[in-house]
Parts: sequence; C-alpha cells; structure tokens
Amino acid sequence: MAHDVIPLVRAPHGRAMPIVIVGHVDHGKSTLVGRLLHDTNSLSDAKVAQLRAMSAKRGLDVEWSFLLDALQVERDQGITVDATQVWFQTLRRRYVIIDAPGHREFLRNTLTGAASADAAILVVDAKIGVSEQTRRHAYLLNLIGLKQVIVAINKMDLVGGDRDRFDDVASEVGEYLAGIGVRPLASIPVSAKHGDNIATASASMPWYRGPSLVEALDAHEPLPPPAQGPLRLPVQDVYRLGDRRAIVGRIESGRLSVGDELRFAPHGATARVASIEAWGRAERQVSAEAGESVAITLDEELFVERGHVASNLDGRPLETSVVIAKVIWLDRQPLVAGRRLSLRLNTARHDVTVDAIERVIDVDTLTDAAADRVDQNGVALLRLRSKRPMLVDSFASSPRTGRGALVDGYRVVGGCIVEQTLVDSVDNTAERRLTSDVRGANGGDSSPVIWLTGLSGAGKSTLATALQRRFTARGLRSHVLDGDELRRGLSSDLDFSTQARSENVRRVAEVSHLFAEAGMTVIVALISPSAADRAHARKIVGGGFREVYVRADLETCRSRDPKGLYARAKAGEVRQFTGISAPYEIPTAPDLVLDTTGASVERSVGALEQFVDTNFGTGRAAKALNPEPEAGRLAKRAAAMLRSSESHARSIAKAVSWRATGSLDTFVVALLITGNTRLAGGVAATELLTKIGLYYLHERVWALLPWGRRRTVELQGR
Repeated sequence: MAHDVIPLVRAPHGRAMPIVIVGHVDHGKSTLVGRLLHDTNSLSDAKVAQLRAMSAKRGLDVEWSFLLDALQVERDQGITVDATQVWFQTLRRRYVIIDAPGHREFLRNTLTGAASADAAILVVDAKIGVSEQTRRHAYLLNLIGLKQVIVAINKMDLVGGDRDRFDDVASEVGEYLAGIGVRPLASIPVSAKHGDNIATASASMPWYRGPSLVEALDAHEPLPPPAQGPLRLPVQDVYRLGDRRAIVGRIESGRLSVGDELRFAPHGATARVASIEAWGRAERQVSAEAGESVAITLDEELFVERGHVASNLDGRPLETSVVIAKVIWLDRQPLVAGRRLSLRLNTARHDVTVDAIERVIDVDTLTDAAADRVDQNGVALLRLRSKRPMLVDSFASSPRTGRGALVDGYRVVGGCIVEQTLVDSVDNTAERRLTSDVRGANGGDSSPVIWLTGLSGAGKSTLATALQRRFTARGLRSHVLDGDELRRGLSSDLDFSTQARSENVRRVAEVSHLFAEAGMTVIVALISPSAADRAHARKIVGGGFREVYVRADLETCRSRDPKGLYARAKAGEVRQFTGISAPYEIPTAPDLVLDTTGASVERSVGALEQFVDTNFGTGRAAKALNPEPEAGRLAKRAAAMLRSSESHARSIAKAVSWRATGSLDTFVVALLITGNTRLAGGVAATELLTKIGLYYLHERVWALLPWGRRRTVELQGR
C-alpha cells in the first residue's frame, strides 16, 4: 500500500529535539522508527534500495526494522540490544530518536536513552494490548520525570483497524498513565508496517480524526532548559589557562553572569565570576544559562575540584549523608540491605550503603509493600547512607540534579531519583561527627582543653603550634590560645601583678570553655604560674581540662629566649618576670609532664599527641573522619615492621658493642694463664657470643614488661 511521503524541505537549523521510543520487544517499535524515517523523507534512495534488497534476500516485504538493527547479532536474534540514535526532520523541526530496546534484559539501555529525551512515544500492540513491559516502561518514563508521552497503538492492521479495539487499549494505557501522574499528549492508531497515520492521515481508519504521529510530535515544544531555577553548576574539571584556572562544567539549572558571586559546596568558599571563557568566538560572553557547558574563571583562587557544585549565595544544594531514593534495580543479583554501591550524582561519586529497603513498588498495580530484597527490574524506595556528605537536590525541586545512577564497580546497576533529603541529617557533617566522637570519648562533657604551663622558654607555644598542625593534617579541629597573643588582645588591659595574672587565667579559661563547647580542641600555652589559678581554670573548663607541665631548667629557658627577656629581667628592666623576679609554682600532680630540656620538638609533640589521643579518643575520631585506605594501612604496617626490625638490630648492636668491650678482660686473663693467643681468643669469643645472646634476650623481656611504662613521660634528650 502506497502512502504519502512528506516532501523534502530543509528543516530550520537549531537543536534537534531528542525523543525516545519505548515499548515491548514484539510491539513493532523498530518498524515504527524505520517507517517514521521513510515517511518523513529522511532516508536516501540508496538506503531505501539497500533495505528492499536486504528484505528480498530474506523473502520478506520491506522490513523497516532492519534499518535500525544494524548489528548482525541483532538480526540473528531478532532483537535490538542497544540504544541507537538516528535523525529525521519534519517541515517544522529536526528530531533525534533515541531508540531504546524493549526486551526486559535491556531495561538499563532504555533508562539511559529516556533520561536524555524531551518526549517519548510509547508503542503498544493493538492485538496484545498492555503488557507487563508496557507498564514497566511507562513507569520508567515517569520515574525519570518524562511527562510528554504519545501513545502509538501499533499493528492496527492486525485488528482490521477496529475502532473498539483501539478504544479499549487506549483506555487501558490512559488509566495506567493517569495512575502514575502522566497525561498522554495523544493516543494514535497506527500501522507501522503499512504507514497508517505515521506522517499523514490513513484512509484505512477513516473514523480517526486526530493527528498523525508526526503532527502530534510537531504540536508540542521542546522542553526549555530550567534557566529560571536556582543555579547549579556541577564542576566537571579544572583547567589551567596560563596562570589562571578555569572551572569547567555544564549549567544544569539557572544562569550566571560575569560579576556574580558564587558559593562552592561543600566547603562554602565564595568568589565572583571574573570571565566566561569562549573558544572560537569573537565576542566575549558575559552570561550563560542552563544547558550550556562553560568554563569560568574567578576573581580569586579557590580550591575547587570535580564533584563540587557552584550555586548562588542563596538556594544552595542540601548537604546530607542520608537520602531516600526511588530506584529501579537493573542487576540480576537481587538487592538486599547492607549492600555497598557507588552513587553517581551529577559529577560526583559517593560510596553509599543501602541502609534499608523502605518499600518495594509493584509497577502493575502501583501498590507498595515492605520487602527484604529487590529483584531485577524492580522498583523500590531505598535509604542510602554515604560516608561523606553529598550535595543533593530533591527530584521534585530540581529534576536534572535530583537524579543519579547506582554503580557496582564499573557496572550501572540502577537508576534513581532523590525522593527525599533528610533535613535532620544536615548536621551530620564531618565537623559535627568530630564533636560527637570527641565528646563521647570524653564522657559527654566537652572537647579537650590541653593547658600547657611552664616557664617562659620552656617550649609551650612551640609544642602547641606543632600539635595543632598535626591535628589539622588529620582533619581535626583545634585552636591555640597563646599567652603572648592574648596579652595583645583579650588581656591587653591587664598588667603582670598577681591579681592581673589571675584575671588573665580566668579569661583564658572562660574562652577555652566556649571553644570546647563548640567542639574545638583547645591548646592553651600560658605560663599561669599560680597553682590556685590553674585549679580555678580546671573548675571553669570542667572534665575536659588536662594540665600539662612543660618542664625545662632555667638555663635552658634562658638559652632559648629570643627576646632577651631573661637578661632584661635579671638587669631589672622587666618587673614581675616569672622565674626571675616572680615565683612559679610547679604543678604537684599534673596530668602529664614533658621535659623539653634536651628533647626534640618532634619527640615532645609526639608524646603530647599520644596523650591527647589516649585521653580523648581523638585518634578514633580522626580515623572515623578519614578512614585509612587499605594501601595506607599496609604501608604503616610495613613501616612498623621496619621500625621493629631496626629496634632488634639496635639491640643486637648494643649488645655486641658492650660485650666486646667486656671480653677484652677475658682475653687478657686467658692469655696470661695459657700464653697461647689463639686459645685466649677462642675463650673470649665463646664468652662474647654467649653473653650477647643472653643480653639480647634480657633486653627484649624488659621491653615487654608493663612496669617499664610510666604515666609521666620523661624525655631525656636525643
């Protein structure tokens, strides 16, 4: 049967509108695509001739589905195995068809194809009617937010163009779509094999007065990019442009202009857009909007990397570690709670654990029920938890940034949309977890306040700063309150009288308490010479207070004094100088003593760090925030083994050295008695080897005894 073909007229230039065609594997989807291309005059004569020849070779009439089933394996199996993109044009616009396979094993490809489409054609066999796969495909379209759906009731030639049959099938599909919140743009009776109602009205079904398939497509507009929404620019990469850094990504929603101030999540740093880079354009671009891929530079350098998200100052994405996601599960292995996967959201990838399977949805009846597993192609609501905070939008508020994919290794095992972002988990950030962990280790009182006391020049400030650097490197928050700095600010109104020193200590204790309450580890470096003042500080701070006596003899302190204060105090130029003209009360029961007289800074700060870790669980907190990679753990283990080997070697070397010296006496005595040098040497060597072994054994046993460990750490030089 001959059918009209749309005259070839060049369609307007511009973006081709992406559409997806879905349907059960036997409902004639590929035939519909082939026919659509032919009837819109989008095929060359050579391609049509090739198609006719190919069909004749197999003893068939023109088989339009061969056009898409390009792979020989597909022809052999009679199924389409991958999504294919083909282009056609009408008098109004250009289209790109994302042909998605209909077989249930290939639902993954359907999901991929449909995710990038503006509209969909749902193909249903008029004779068979609505199948399970029809419902599943329809639900999938709704799952990814594709609302523009045209229903093509195909193979109307097999039911003799019967109107009643069309009405029944169209009604069934319409009711299901209405159940999931989709209103079809049109329901059209077609025969892809014969071209009925594809590009023009069919004479075989005069009762149908609606649009043809092409007319229905042309009747609606492509979806506009969400330029009116909040700005979302997921960072894809950072490029070097000479001495500048360009941040590259696709604007998923909203718009930006040169001069706009952007906030980059998750760290929250802000900067203004200095330029929008354009390659191959004469004019400078001053603004960009949703749908555009851009490279921007900032007016100041920030640490930005792939996965970060730029937004306006208000309306930034939510930062959370727990989301409720609606998932279509594609893997053959059923999904159960506790499974670890990766969640791809925009350009970020998060390690997540399936906390719980909230509900499993029956796509046939649209009911849901509790379940302990999700089978292949099943749809479920899952509670997903990540180790680190994720930047998310709900699908309802931002469809383009509210959907993602679940990945197991390199396999996509599920598609998902974010149904709910749990507001109460916003505070579950790294910093809050640190606070919780440290407080938990501290009996729930507060964070640690490490109070370093000692003479000027004992090394308090040096140790405090070094400890803070170590904590920062481990991801722990800490702050140093240094006596000299406090005297220039908080206590600048105080002199060095006894009363003023007491007030200074009180103020520092109060400030320390506030910092500790905020979850900060506080390191105080203050002479605080009075035992009573230190006791008062302990009372103010509470259970987190630890007094550390940084001890050094007076001569050592004088030698370290870079300001010459000791000399000036001795000369009478500085009054009330602790250790010279003012007393210092040595702590009688400090929590820790660090003797820095001959110790290196590294050894002293190492002992201090270990003390804090042991008392407050900061080691566990840091490990929770920065889980040690397996490679790092193994490297540390190897280093520990190496240190152990070095320790053993050192013990052996000491034993040899010590006993070799002692065996000289034995050699001399044996030589005097026997007069035989060789014999004397043998006796001395035998004694040397025997005692070396006994000495080494003696050293190792003592090293293992618990009494050798002292609560007070005395550092006795290098």
